Amino acid sequence: MSNESRAEVLARLPLRDDLRGRTPYGAPQLDVPVRLNTNENSYDVPAEVAAAIVEAVRQEAGHLNRYPDREFTQLREDLANYLGHDLEADQIWAANGSNEVLQQLLQAFGGPGRTVLGFAPSYSMHPIITVGTGATWVDGKRGRAGQATDDPNQFDLHVAETVEQIERVKPAVTFLCSPNNPTGTALDLDVVKAAYDATDGIVIVDEAYTEFARTGTASALTLLPGRERLVVSRTMSKAFALAGARVGYLAADPAVTDAIRLVRLPYHLSSLTQAAARAALWHSDVLLDTVEAIKRDRDRIVTSVRELGLNPAPSDANFVLFGGLADEKALWRSLLSRGVLIRDVGLPGFLRVSAGTPEETTIFLDALADSLLDAPVTV
Repeated sequence: MSNESRAEVLARLPLRDDLRGRTPYGAPQLDVPVRLNTNENSYDVPAEVAAAIVEAVRQEAGHLNRYPDREFTQLREDLANYLGHDLEADQIWAANGSNEVLQQLLQAFGGPGRTVLGFAPSYSMHPIITVGTGATWVDGKRGRAGQATDDPNQFDLHVAETVEQIERVKPAVTFLCSPNNPTGTALDLDVVKAAYDATDGIVIVDEAYTEFARTGTASALTLLPGRERLVVSRTMSKAFALAGARVGYLAADPAVTDAIRLVRLPYHLSSLTQAAARAALWHSDVLLDTVEAIKRDRDRIVTSVRELGLNPAPSDANFVLFGGLADEKALWRSLLSRGVLIRDVGLPGFLRVSAGTPEETTIFLDALADSLLDAPVTV
């Protein structure tokens, strides 16, 4: 074998110039007792739902010699029924996780010579997918001038500041995120309406965590009528506990799904994936029971970390961003040494933790208290 490193070989390959020096997405996958770093649903798929999925897949297995339904018609109908809001199946699109849905949108509406705007901090895959599809990413700003650096409210979006940035950048695609990752905060729909009116491009509202939102939090699905350039993306990875199945979807004007058909790969959603997703949707009431349990532990985290002297963001997701840390990396390492893995999202003074089972949440909170006692790292 050559003594050259893989990095040396990669440097010689005819890689696109705009990809050189970049790093791939990757959250640490470490073997520790408590993993609360990737916003997974900490509850296993209930036995009755798992059995229904297995049976649905079994019925498809004997016909794998045939291509799947390219239009995944029945799945689109089931997703429309689940979402409600008088949505029809021709307004729904699905793919292998919401990341592929977003990639297809950017293949259709982004690409070389076009700009995509997002508001940092937000979901780290948005810029990665943008660059991967050849468009130019622009980091927008959140909050207002003069806010304290340890104040989680500094990450809110406001109408005037959002509109000013859209009008200045003139993006082909604008990303909004509600609840936002990594802050967990939901978006006022006035911001969505103002963003839409400020551009002639596509506006994508990423609602991956919307099932965890607090009572009264409105969805951008209510804004779809009359807005042909508005897209709302969702996932079955979080609330439905199907991260391993890779199913994401969107709701939009039917013309948007027609645009995606121009770039999607044929038969992109396998028969097995379609069957598993449909079986899960038929048991949505059982699966969503865990959502309420997760919300209780999320709220317990918010209350408990505040009592420890930290500054948590008011979360509408299944995770909590908390600030007030003088050395977030030291605290992250201290928690890891105690068998608890959470997420350093790259924000100075902040860390993010997923809400786990009651037992996992208790272990995290005890480890956090011990870490702060042993080596105080708060501001």
